[in-house]
Amino acid sequence: MTATDAQPCTQRVRRRTTAGAVKDVVTLVLLPVPLLVALPFAFAGGGTRRWFGGRGENVRADAQAAKDAAAAAFYELDTAQRDLRISIETIAAVDSSPAGRKAVDDFAALGRRIDEVSRAYITAVDAHDLDRDDLEAATAARAGAELTRAKDELVRVKGELDRYAQALGPLLDTAESQLARLAPAVERARQCLLAASNALDAVRASGLRADDLAARLAALGPELTKLNQGAGRHGVPETLRRADQVLRDAEAVRSEAERLPERAAEIDRRLVSLRTRAQALTTRAGKVEPVLSELRRRFTAACWQDLQGVPAQTADTVRRAEEKIKEAAKARDEQRWPDAVALLSTVRALLNSTDEAVSAAGDRLQRLNAVSKDPQHEIERTRFAIRDAQRLAMAGRNTPDPRHARPLDDSVARLDRAVAGLEGRHPDYWHFLTETEAVRRTVARVVSDIREERGAGS
Repeated sequence: MTATDAQPCTQRVRRRTTAGAVKDVVTLVLLPVPLLVALPFAFAGGGTRRWFGGRGENVRADAQAAKDAAAAAFYELDTAQRDLRISIETIAAVDSSPAGRKAVDDFAALGRRIDEVSRAYITAVDAHDLDRDDLEAATAARAGAELTRAKDELVRVKGELDRYAQALGPLLDTAESQLARLAPAVERARQCLLAASNALDAVRASGLRADDLAARLAALGPELTKLNQGAGRHGVPETLRRADQVLRDAEAVRSEAERLPERAAEIDRRLVSLRTRAQALTTRAGKVEPVLSELRRRFTAACWQDLQGVPAQTADTVRRAEEKIKEAAKARDEQRWPDAVALLSTVRALLNSTDEAVSAAGDRLQRLNAVSKDPQHEIERTRFAIRDAQRLAMAGRNTPDPRHARPLDDSVARLDRAVAGLEGRHPDYWHFLTETEAVRRTVARVVSDIREERGAGS
C-alpha cells in the first residue's frame, strides 16, 4: 500500500458498519504473523515518511535557525547597500574631485563583494529544502553549516559597508550642503533676471533707451536656458557657479537700470556746471595779462617769467574744454552714458589745470607784494620752524643725532643765504620765497622722522 492509498482506505474503514468492523477484526486474527507486523506501517503512510526524533529534530531546528539568521543578515546588508547607494549618487552628482571619484570606485568594489556573498547565500538556501519530510540529520547539519558560513560572510561585508559609510561622512555632508544650495540659488538667479527685466522696461518707458543694458541682459538668455536644463545635465558645481554668475550679472543690470534716470539727471547738471565754469575761466583769463604787466613792471624777470604763457595756455585749454562739452552733450543726447561721463571727466581735468594757472598769476602778485613790503615776517616764520625742530632734536639728549642735526644746520645756512639775496637794488623775491618754503619742508621732514623714531621706541 502506498502513502496516497492509506488515507482513502482509512476513510472507508471509518464508514463501515459495526458488523463490517467485527468481520475485519476476525479477518485480522486469522492473518499470518508477518502480515500483522507490516500492517502498522501501511496505515502510517506506506513507510515513505521519515520522522526525526530526539537529536534529529534538534538538527533540523538548528538548520532552520541558521537559515533565518542568514536571511536577516542578507536583508540588513541589502537595505544598507540601497540606502548608501543614494548617498553615493549624491556625491557623484556634486563632487568630481579625486576624493569623490575614489568614493564612487570604492562603493563599486564593495558592491562586487556584496554580490559575491549574496550569491553564496542564495546558493546555500537553494541547495537545501529544510521542509522536506525525508530530510536526514546529516543533510540538515550540512545545510546549517553552509548557511552559517553564508551568514558570517554577509555580516563581515556589512561591517565593511558600515565602516565605508562612516568614512564617507564629510564628503556626504559637503555634497548635501551643495544640493541644499542648488534650488534656492537657481531660483534667486531667475528672480534677479526677472527684476532686471522689469527695471529695464521701466527705464525704457521713461524715454531712456538703455541699449547697452538691454544687450547685457540679452546675453544672459543662454545662461538661463542652461539653468533650466538643470544639474542633471550640467552637474551641481557648474550649475551653482552659473547661478551665482547670472545672479551677479543680472543684479548689476538691475542696479544700473534703476540708477539710470538719476545718472542722466546728474550728467545734465554737470554739463550746465562745466559750461558755466568754462565761461567764468574765460572771464578770469582776461585778467591775467594786467597781472603779468604789473609783475613785469615791479619785479625782476625771475619772478614772472614762468607765467608768460598762462594767457595763451588758458585760452587754448578753455577752447578744448568747450569742444569736449559739446561732445559730451551729444553723447548724452544719444544716451551713450559711458562716453558722456568720460568726456565730462576730461573737461573737468582741463578746467582744473587752467584754473590753477590763472590763479597762479594772481597769487604770485599777492605774495610778492606782501614779501616786498615785509620780508621779515617770512624770515621769522622760517626761523621759528627751525628752532622748534632743534628743540625737539635735543629733547632728552646731550647731543643731537647727526641724522637730524645735519639737515637742520643746512637749513639755517640756506635761510641765511636766502636773506642775503634780498640785499641789492632789485632783489629776487620769488627766489627768496621758494627758498624759505623749501627750508620749511626740510624741517618738517626732520620733525616727522624724530617723532616716528621715538614713537616706535616707546
